[in-house]
Amino acid sequence: MQYWWPIGMIVLSNVLYQVCAKASPAAAHPLASLTVTYLVSAACSFGLYFVLEPGGNLLREYRSLNWSVFVFGLVLVGLEIGSIYMYKAGWDVSRGFLVHSGALAVCLIVLGGLAYHEQITLSKLAGAVLIFAGLYFVNR
Repeated sequence: MQYWWPIGMIVLSNVLYQVCAKASPAAAHPLASLTVTYLVSAACSFGLYFVLEPGGNLLREYRSLNWSVFVFGLVLVGLEIGSIYMYKAGWDVSRGFLVHSGALAVCLIVLGGLAYHEQITLSKLAGAVLIFAGLYFVNR
């Protein structure tokens, strides 16, 4: 169970993420809605820290952070803006997600091999070919 619950949370959260991105109000500027989104997210993270780490010291935790958390914040804004504008441009929920997830999977196979020395096997390459074939058929 400890192995699989994070996958379930990611799937559920991604489904809700796509629903929320698609339902983003047309009259509202995406960056205005993201300010509220991130305020809610910050408050939730703050509260959950103290629920899951009773007696924790958040300031001490902040001192152990590195550059990645700041870049992560910028990257998250890029993901949000990209998703909202993807739907504003007219992408279907199912097709848009499949296209960007398929492209991401191929990029991560390459990145894993080059940057993290993960093995690029024939089965991974075959999977990448199948992804490209799937993207072709999804976009016909």
